[in-house]
Amino acid sequence: MTRKTALYNIIAILAAVLSACGCKDAKKPAEPPREDLKAKSMLEGIWIDADEETVVFKIKGDTVYYPDSTSQPVKFKIIQDTMILLGGNTSKYPIIRQKEYVFEFKNQDNDIVKLVKSENPYDSLQFVRNGPVTLNQGKVIKEDTVVRHDGAQYHSYVQVNPTTYKVYRSSYNAEGMEIENIYYDNIIHVSIFAGASKIFSKDFRKSDFNKAVPENMLKQCVLSNIKLMSLDVDGFHYQTQLAIPDSPSSFIVELIISYDGKTDVRMFK
Repeated sequence: MTRKTALYNIIAILAAVLSACGCKDAKKPAEPPREDLKAKSMLEGIWIDADEETVVFKIKGDTVYYPDSTSQPVKFKIIQDTMILLGGNTSKYPIIRQKEYVFEFKNQDNDIVKLVKSENPYDSLQFVRNGPVTLNQGKVIKEDTVVRHDGAQYHSYVQVNPTTYKVYRSSYNAEGMEIENIYYDNIIHVSIFAGASKIFSKDFRKSDFNKAVPENMLKQCVLSNIKLMSLDVDGFHYQTQLAIPDSPSSFIVELIISYDGKTDVRMFK
């Protein structure tokens, strides 16, 4: 091997080593921004609206609590001057100003929310939970109906049973912060008898009506009631109400049960 060839080989080896080192550095992942634990700890306490003097939320540890008994507590972080709420949806609120007793941020409408830390010990009473709030106050609702068609007599029996199945609904409070409210769904039992013979029996859940209600809306609905409206040659026609809690919106769905026990679901005309 000549001296010139040996020199070329050394240069090639050095170039390969440098290239490998460069690739290794390029592939090194960037560190994610760290949480500002000092700013987070400064928020510990109860905060009120600076103008309205109403309680907005309480912060303890890494959790935000709301005075509304139907609103779910939510975890939060502070990263790079942004308050991040980690609920069903991740909500981000840029922090404008933060001191020991002052906290200002922008809500989803880009309005500045000004809060001050409460010094009133009685404000803590707004966070005392007396129990879950249910849409039908936890009552079992029954309805017995005797009807006739084509000379035959039928007995329709409907019972609304409250459950512990949670229904979450996102909304915004007066300060423009996204909150999650919690409600409880129902299971509704429907039975139909012809004399002493049972021709139909089923426990209905709101998922049974997914053909008639969009999935994103169905998640926020409570199965409120199933009510017998009429009989004809197709069978028993029931009006089913799926209501969105604390909202004028609801879905009215027609449930048809035939005389041989088959069901059909469609939007109510």
